[in-house]
Amino acid sequence: MNNSTPLIFGEVLFDCFPDGREVLGGAPFNVAWNLQAFGMAPLFISRVGNDLPGQRIREKMNFRHMDTSGLQTDFSRPTGKVQIELVNDEPRFTILPNQAYDFISPLKTGIKDNKASFLYHGSLALREKVSRNTLYDLKHKYPCPVFVDVNLREPWWNSQFVHSLIENATWVKMNEDELKKLFFDPGDLEKSCSQLLERYNLDAVFITRGSKGAVAFSRGGDIVITEPRADTVIVDTVGAGDAFSSVLLLGLTNGWPMETILERARQFASAVVGLRGAVSEDNRFYLPFATSWNVS
Repeated sequence: MNNSTPLIFGEVLFDCFPDGREVLGGAPFNVAWNLQAFGMAPLFISRVGNDLPGQRIREKMNFRHMDTSGLQTDFSRPTGKVQIELVNDEPRFTILPNQAYDFISPLKTGIKDNKASFLYHGSLALREKVSRNTLYDLKHKYPCPVFVDVNLREPWWNSQFVHSLIENATWVKMNEDELKKLFFDPGDLEKSCSQLLERYNLDAVFITRGSKGAVAFSRGGDIVITEPRADTVIVDTVGAGDAFSSVLLLGLTNGWPMETILERARQFASAVVGLRGAVSEDNRFYLPFATSWNVS
């Protein structure tokens, strides 16, 4: 593994469930948390309120020994929250406006050796101009491969803007429904992804398909498919896609073959759906994967 710093940009928030639980989450935060557990030491760039939830997030990051220098404090807006309903085991989100993560400002200090191994971001935290400009600043200061994790949350997206994000990407991940909303021929997965690769000069496109698994389409026409095991225990699916993204980034950075990347991403996501919530605070959850993959 190289010594440059992974940059993870975007929202951190609390997922609020119908039973009263508030679970720390947000796709970029989940990815950063998982990568920290796998020894990658990312810099997580986000913003929280000057409130108790923001304090809890800092405490959790310190517990995980995560770098908090990219976590800003907003004195006029709250730490993000999302209301979640589980309908047929699938999460439905109600996302509030004007949250602290909408107003992420540029970094005040640079990163180690001024080198980034990759930049990961989604689309939700870019709904306000302030955060969008900060992302553009990061891309300018730290030219590196970009992983775009498409998360279409109504009503906080539009097709033109998401397309503009993908124009600067190296890798793109989305689910099958998002592909149908955004691109080309929704009835032909292979054709859609081939056109996507060619149009945006991408290295790879990753499509998650829920109970049908996932598929990777790479530059040059290679296609790799993975399917979940029939005995996978599902508690809830919140964070499964983020778990998948985490191992994609781990594998891409370490130069694993695509078949290995996809299979290990499936293994880890299948374990995460057995959790209540998107991540675990127990290092023992991550240890078997890290040991088997020789990444920590």
